[in-house]
Amino acid sequence: MRHRRVADLMTPTAVTVGRTTSFKEIARLLKDFDITAVPVVDEAGHPVGVVSEADLLRRRPAGGAATAEQLMTSPAVTARPEWSVVRAARLMQRHGVKRLPVIGTDGRVTGVLSRSDLIGLFLRRDRAIQEEIVEDVLTRTLDLAPSSITVDVDDGLVTLSGTLPWPELLPVVVRLCQSTDGVIDVDSRLTVAGPTSAERHGEPFGPR
Repeated sequence: MRHRRVADLMTPTAVTVGRTTSFKEIARLLKDFDITAVPVVDEAGHPVGVVSEADLLRRRPAGGAATAEQLMTSPAVTARPEWSVVRAARLMQRHGVKRLPVIGTDGRVTGVLSRSDLIGLFLRRDRAIQEEIVEDVLTRTLDLAPSSITVDVDDGLVTLSGTLPWPELLPVVVRLCQSTDGVIDVDSRLTVAGPTSAERHGEPFGPR
């Protein structure tokens, strides 16, 4: 399975500001580039914070005389290009941010990943999602016969039906399908044909 990386979805050019950039200049940049936040970088290009629309509204000084360093939320919550987008999305959710500066191996900002970039994942064609589940999840990863499980996808909702050889596979199949890019939810109607691991190995089953 190959999940999309941050590098696949991020905007590869980032609008950044320095510590001394003024309130009014930041507001102008947000408007001109139609963005909701901007990373603040030091002299070496390393992110030290982020100024968002919320920061401007919450910390607006009299007359607008303030710098990015005074306005920013610090430290900056950042992502790496090689991360999976799932990891980046969870980071956004955990910190309550809408955009993540993406930093390279040198610590400099190389791009920005926004919530709107992630939305594109859920616009994947149903056919593409179905093919990935059948070929990557069921066949290549779990070594299951494609004919044993039917995969239907409708607007990102995956319905699984068929029979698995043993019970332990059930949560694994569902979890891997849920983590497939573009999947909104999984409706499992799978049944199990074989015994549990304990039964297969002759171990006692049930209460002793």
